[in-house]
Order: sequence, then C-alpha cells, then structure tokens
Amino acid sequence: MGPLLLFGSFMLFLIISVPVAVSVGLSSAIMIFQDGMPPTVIIQRLFTTIDSFTLLAVPFFILAGALMERGGMSKRLVDFAYAIVASRTGGLGMVAVLACMFFASISGSGVATVAAIGSIMIPAMVAKGYDKGFASSTVAAAGELGVVIPPSIPLILYGVAAGVSIKDLFFAGIIPGIMIGFTFMILVYIVSKVKNYSGDTGYTWKEKFVSFKDGILALIMPFIILGGIYSGIFTPTESAVAACVYALIIGLFVYRELKWSELPQIFYNAALTSSVVLVIIANAGLFGWILTSDGVPQTVATWFSGISDNPIIFLLIINLLLFIVGMFFDSGAAILILAPILAPVAITYGIDPVHFGIVMIVNLAMGMITPPFGVNLFMVSQVANIRMEQLLKYTALFVAVMIFNILVLSYIPSISTWLPQVFTK
Repeated sequence: MGPLLLFGSFMLFLIISVPVAVSVGLSSAIMIFQDGMPPTVIIQRLFTTIDSFTLLAVPFFILAGALMERGGMSKRLVDFAYAIVASRTGGLGMVAVLACMFFASISGSGVATVAAIGSIMIPAMVAKGYDKGFASSTVAAAGELGVVIPPSIPLILYGVAAGVSIKDLFFAGIIPGIMIGFTFMILVYIVSKVKNYSGDTGYTWKEKFVSFKDGILALIMPFIILGGIYSGIFTPTESAVAACVYALIIGLFVYRELKWSELPQIFYNAALTSSVVLVIIANAGLFGWILTSDGVPQTVATWFSGISDNPIIFLLIINLLLFIVGMFFDSGAAILILAPILAPVAITYGIDPVHFGIVMIVNLAMGMITPPFGVNLFMVSQVANIRMEQLLKYTALFVAVMIFNILVLSYIPSISTWLPQVFTK
C-alpha cells in the first residue's frame, strides 16, 4: 500500500502541473505522515541528503561552465575545432559536435553546452546555407555529451545515489562520450553529403597551429580537472573548485574578456541554477529513503527475476523504461529516484554498477532531445529562435543514432569498464 500511495500521489501532482521537485517532496511528506512519523523527519532527511562533500562539486562545476563561457574559453574551443574539421563536407556541423565535446569535458552540463556552443555555431551554420532545423538539432544532440563526458554532474549524482566511485564513473564515461560524438559526426557527414553542405576554406598547418596556440589554455583545462582527479591530487569536488579558479584567472587576466563588474551576476546566476538542482536532489533523496525503507528495491528485484534471469533481457527492459522516463523527467531527478532502486537489482544480474551507471546516464541523456520535455530542445529553440516542430525531423535521426549507441554500450560492457579497470589496478 505504501509504495502505491507514494507513486500515486507523485503522479497526481505531476498531472496537475506541480514542478517535479515539489511533487517528489510532497508525495514523500504524505507517506511520512501516513506512516505516523514526526514532521521533523522530513527536515532531517532533506538535510542529510545534501550534507555531502561530494555534492559540492555540482555548484562549482556549474560556476566553472559559466566563467568559461563568459571568459572567452568556449569561443577559442570553437575556433580550434573549426580549424581541424571545417574544410570537410559538413565541416561546420562537425565543428559544432567537436566543440560540444571539448566544452562537455569542462562544464559537466548538457544545457550549458547547448547555450555556449549554440549561440556561436548555429548562426555560423545558417549563414553558410545549413538548414536551421538541422543546425539546431545538431547542437541540441551534441549537447547531450555534457552529461556523458566527464566531469559530468549526472555521473556525480549517480555515484552519490548508488554508492559507486565517482572516479571510476569519470573513467567509464570517456570512451562512450567519444564514441557517441564520432557517431554524431558520421551522421552529420551523411546528411551534409545528401544536402550538399560543402566544407569551408581549408586551414594551413600554420593556421591550425596558431588556432591551437590561441586555445591551448582552454584545451588544457580538462587535463587539469581530470588529471588531478585520476592522479589523486584532487577529489572530484576539489577539481571543480580548481576549474573555477582556473577559468576565473584565464578569463580575467589572460584573455581579459571577463570583467570584474560581471562577476556578481555570474555568481548569482550560478547560485540560482545550483539551488534548483540541490532542491531536486534533496527531495529525491527523501523519496529514495522512503522507497528503500519500504523494501521497494528488493520487490523490484523479485519482479524482474520473475520475468527473466537473463541480464540481456533485463537490460532491454531497463533501456525501454529509461527511454520513457527520460522523455518526462529531468535526468538529475530520475537518477536520484531510480538509481537506488535499479543499481542493486543490476548487481543481482551480475552487471557491474559502473557499467550500469553509464547505460543509465546515456539513456537519460537521450531524454534531453526527446519530446515533450527535452530540455536541450527548449534551450536550442531559445538560442536559435526556432519553433520546436522545426527540430523534430532531424532530431529523430540523432535519436536513432543514440539508440544504436545505447545498445552497443549495454551489451559490450568493456567499453565502459575497460578504463576504470586499467587505471584502478
């Protein structure tokens, strides 16, 4: 009865358009009152969820992305990507994907990646004759890489929720992120070949070197962040702080595109975004605690084992479930609610929790470009001033490529687990 009341009230709140974070919190509060627990339990559990040193990485990575965008780093990453691949068929589309990959390795956020790269690349692609819907869909899809390539905020949330090493998850996200990025570039090339989107003027090796030299300080930032984590110099949280300090110094004193007068607004916007994320995390933690207390993970495990004891079938069902969930839920909330339930079940099937985390993150990343609540679609429609329906035709192609990637990642676990195994021996 308890889980039915919890999920029933949660769905009711969603149907009447109550925000997800509030719906999660209210349905959890109803359960606590129904069980006769004192209201102080709500406050205790909310605080316990966010009383985590690891979660401090979330607001700092959000701030680092904002400082990098305003300080000129994102522009230089785009310029370097442009010099590498712009001369090829569909070159500008490939530049957009490659630039998103670079930016993702710093910002940890899909929406931030779309905002930073889309404002630069979409007008440039349209000016060269690209269909606006294709240009916008390319950036929206490539923005997903912000939650797959480390340092990724959803990877941090999964690590906290499922009790998995964030360092291992960061290692595990590298190859899948690169693989998805290159399959997107192949799709861009094919569409560009059909649409006759020719490449731009080629760069000489000297010009490529100049572009590399101009962007080197932005390009080494991922190595500082990830190298510090992997070498043991930084924890993930400390690396987020280091990223903020580095972006601040480079933006203020080297590129000099970041002004002191802009800092209060940047910090305010980052704090506002962080507060929204942390409210979701706190309420989802309360929700997850109630589910665990009521033995829902064990019930779900029993249900799955009754269907099949084959991990292949289990992963297929999980992929279908997460595809649907990703269409309606924010990835952060979905991870914090589902990871404590599904990760233990995956372990009973012999699935590595790191591998399962990557499968879960990539599935939910796809939800960022699927209607009705694809956040990247909403962001790119604002950046490009384009209607949602103009995006859907080309977005469907990227969704098909994502489904292919998800199936490969699901059934070839070594793609996710090889690097963590190599570097943690």
